[in-house]
Amino acid sequence: MRSKSLPIIALIAVLALSGTLLSNAAQQKAAVPKPQDKMVIGEEGIKQLLPLMDTDKNGMVSRQEFLKFMAAEFDRLDKEKSGQLNVKELTRTNLSASRYAGK
Repeated sequence: MRSKSLPIIALIAVLALSGTLLSNAAQQKAAVPKPQDKMVIGEEGIKQLLPLMDTDKNGMVSRQEFLKFMAAEFDRLDKEKSGQLNVKELTRTNLSASRYAGK
């Protein structure tokens, strides 16, 4: 009788250990914050910038309006007037709608 109960006890121990490991893994996964969608993060800024690009106020931004806006930003960032942006110039940027509020 004892020899028949040993495999059952071993099986119960393995199942209990597996359940504990799975529970710990689930808790660890739940503790890790979910990555945010980068589009959602910048969505508010985009909603503020689009009206500034829409110079004809038709509710749409044309390619021409977008490129004109970006050219002005490029010129503003190109402090050395080299026609190229380096890392220092790009990381110094403060592209936000609040900067244009007075325009």
